[in-house]
Amino acid sequence: MPDQTLPTVTQSALRGLACRCPRCGNGKLYAGFLNLRPRCEACGLDFAFIDTGDGPAIFIIMIAGAIVVGCALIVEVKYQPPFWLHAVFWLPLILATTLLPLRAMKALLIALQYHHKAAPGRLIDREPK
Repeated sequence: MPDQTLPTVTQSALRGLACRCPRCGNGKLYAGFLNLRPRCEACGLDFAFIDTGDGPAIFIIMIAGAIVVGCALIVEVKYQPPFWLHAVFWLPLILATTLLPLRAMKALLIALQYHHKAAPGRLIDREPK
């Protein structure tokens, strides 16, 4: 769609957080929980360029880890509950802080990848041997 201009970083981020197409913002990005559609149903953008790798999972692990470990340390120092209570209390929080934001984080990274035209690294002026 050559008539569309490149969205701003804010528009790209909002489209990503809404799990929408990074180009038009109308089509759905996912066919399942984390499975991408082959292309946008609204503008026809081919999603073959997408390669987020482990980026979304790493960001979520770091953020969720800081939240859960910080809260667990505070509860342990202040109340000293038994270990089984820690397991009962923190396992649901771990699941909530990792699984719930994973779709949005992956879509956000996809939208920013599209916005910045990210591509695999290449060496300039190097011929393969």
